[in-house]
Amino acid sequence: MKLLITGGAGFIGSNFVRYIRQTHPEDVIVNVDALTYAGNLSNLSDIDEGEHYTFFKADITDVAAIDDIVADGFDVIVNFAAESHVDRSILEPGAFVRTNVMGTQVLLDAARRHGVQRFVQISTDEVYGTLGPDDVPFTETTPLRPNSPYSASKAGADLLVRAYHETYGMHVNITRCSNNYGPYQFPEKLIPLMITNALEDKPLPVYGDGLQIRDWLHVWDHCAGIDLVIRHGRSGEVYNIGGSNERTNLDVVRTILRYLGKPETLIRHVEDRPGHDRRYAIDATKIRSELGWQPKYAFEDGIRETIEWYLTHRQWWEEVRTGAYREYYTKLYGARLGETST
Repeated sequence: MKLLITGGAGFIGSNFVRYIRQTHPEDVIVNVDALTYAGNLSNLSDIDEGEHYTFFKADITDVAAIDDIVADGFDVIVNFAAESHVDRSILEPGAFVRTNVMGTQVLLDAARRHGVQRFVQISTDEVYGTLGPDDVPFTETTPLRPNSPYSASKAGADLLVRAYHETYGMHVNITRCSNNYGPYQFPEKLIPLMITNALEDKPLPVYGDGLQIRDWLHVWDHCAGIDLVIRHGRSGEVYNIGGSNERTNLDVVRTILRYLGKPETLIRHVEDRPGHDRRYAIDATKIRSELGWQPKYAFEDGIRETIEWYLTHRQWWEEVRTGAYREYYTKLYGARLGETST
């Protein structure tokens, strides 16, 4: 199989590239990434370019560049490319609409022009909105009720993908995952942020009361689910991929501190962000029953392995925290923590 993977230098995308290289070494991968702040080629430093792997630097909103790449012929496009951080979407929503909606449309049009057999859109449970404490988990038929510019832009992209299936008969699938964690995650997201701050004895900023609930999914389990959808998913179908590991943010932070032997006095409760969803939970019955997917990671094992990865890859996360990242971190958390720099 020949795959075009967009956003393959980011957290989930780079893990997926590595997953395919390990599980399907005969497949040909072309990786396209714009290399914005979270796209990092060092995520794939152990994978050499050659007959089975090629990288192109390109923005998915660049019609000409994408058309030139897709014209080479592919069996499937897997679209990981996205602006993905809720806080950034609150500060700059236009960038999210541009990449997540317009970029998806550019890819869909190129796929149509050049006869790509399958298009797989990597989405998020956040398009469903929020759950109350006693609500049943999200299913594939849960109405879309996004509450942030980020999740709204992902919902818009999902609806475009669905429309291209209904209007043009394209073979498409949409996967919606719960919160991912694992190696190579950019240190603005909860788990790597808390790990790296704790290692440096810096304050750990926790929004509000910290009792927001997330369903945690190890990135390798996510990659396995996406691979099954690519090869066996029914055309036009949505597949939820969730870890069934609901934890409050505060529980996750305390778990990290306990493992590192750091005091809970490092926790700083900061002003909650606008429109902060209270709970996410995924019902993954469909992908389990139809495609035989089963997660392999219990949260306790996965978080321990993830913390160990950040302990042994300190150079990686120190290098990715560039000046641009530090400027953003200060803008987001500095005033709430009474800091002027990080």
